[in-house]
Amino acid sequence: MSTQAATADRTVVIGLEVHVQLETDTKIFCGCSTEPGDDEAPNTRTCPTCLGLPGALPVLNEAAVEAAVKVGKAIDADIPETTTFHRKNYYYPDLPKNFQLTQYDAPICQSGELEVRVDGEPRAIGITRAHLEEDPGSLQHAGGSIESATHTLVNYNRAGTPLMEIVTEPDFRSPAETRAFLAKLEEVLEYLGVFDPGRDGSLRVDANVSLVPDEHVADDGTIDADALDDVSRAEVKNISSHKGAEQALAYEVTRQENVLRRGREIEQETRHWDEDRGVTVGMRSKEAEKDYRYFREGDLPALEVADWKEQIAIPELPDARRERFREEYGLDREAASKLTSTKAVADFFEDVASEFDPDLAATWVADNLLGELNYREMEITDVEDRLDEFTRLIELVAADELTVKNAEEVVLREMLDEGDDPETVIEREGLGKAESGEVEAAVAAAIDENPDAVADYRDGDEGAINFLVGQVMQATGGSADPGQVNGLLREELDG
Repeated sequence: MSTQAATADRTVVIGLEVHVQLETDTKIFCGCSTEPGDDEAPNTRTCPTCLGLPGALPVLNEAAVEAAVKVGKAIDADIPETTTFHRKNYYYPDLPKNFQLTQYDAPICQSGELEVRVDGEPRAIGITRAHLEEDPGSLQHAGGSIESATHTLVNYNRAGTPLMEIVTEPDFRSPAETRAFLAKLEEVLEYLGVFDPGRDGSLRVDANVSLVPDEHVADDGTIDADALDDVSRAEVKNISSHKGAEQALAYEVTRQENVLRRGREIEQETRHWDEDRGVTVGMRSKEAEKDYRYFREGDLPALEVADWKEQIAIPELPDARRERFREEYGLDREAASKLTSTKAVADFFEDVASEFDPDLAATWVADNLLGELNYREMEITDVEDRLDEFTRLIELVAADELTVKNAEEVVLREMLDEGDDPETVIEREGLGKAESGEVEAAVAAAIDENPDAVADYRDGDEGAINFLVGQVMQATGGSADPGQVNGLLREELDG
């Protein structure tokens, strides 16, 4: 390949390989559990099959296949009549058999797409294929990063965990677009119930990055396959989050630009993302497909799923639920997006909206609860066993037994910080709503004790009324309704 001119304008081209850990009870080809135990010792959740011992035979996990079919339907992929497994042969310490059971030329899902919003505009990202395979074990580099480790330990407890590898077309033109795609993909997978985003290592990304001269990019953004083949690319591994993907790829794009600026060539290689240092590090030359010596797995028969897929239902997906929320509950786009960010959030909102006014439900779930959770770097799943308590808090506000201000600024926050139920906080802080007689007495006292503010209000100073409201709120310990207090003050002063 000739050196690319350092002065030429180029387009960033990125394609992703996303490895998703499927939520099944057992591994993909054996009966070992996929659930790590507390203080689990290395190499204990294993058996002869996932360790690749002589004579052990694989048996395909039906739940993994069902999960793969759900993913295929969600990304509108073709699911062929017959799908097969192959051995992908390569040596690496975390691969106990020296080959990986995967799918090669007959993947279970082909030619799909996923729509994402980029800068507010919808855009379809092509998905070349999505296939089932087994996870290798995990490596633990002792003494630091992969470069500085004194030695490496291997733990095979993860080996054999079912993975789905989702391979996109090279449709991304910036690192930010990959982040948007990964967030959307994770959202869809979580709605399908086949993926747990909270599980360590549940989503891992490899990204192929290249810089293509603009002259090879058509007006519609497409790039000829021959032009792509003629440009060297780097594969970046060890990416484990949306944010990490954007950071890793931004670094890699800058690195390649700097290489070309110096008049050097981009090497076709595999690079490791060192998240702690924020850099990509060269690992090895990039393998070609022929290096893996794929051949059919003789111990697993061909899998026929085309008819079975019609019997497998998938739930309402995020985009559809978002639109339904807008139509059914009259929400704007931003609120609908917040309330469908995860299935748990959407389910909780619908539970609340079935009992209270949808606007009240949306305000409390999207703004108050999610806002306070985000501030504490928490998810709704962290409080999913307490959602009835938050519903009771909303009920107290709706029944006019607690002021909105006290509910938002005191009760909700102490519920999250102290772990108490709303009744406990209200009793401890003395936040029961003031009786009307108490409020009226406090209004009269505020007028009598603040003649200057009264005079200012009557002279047209609207700010004075806020001062008087504050005096009443202070006198009632915040248990009065500010709107009611404002009305009573004006009634007295204007009368």
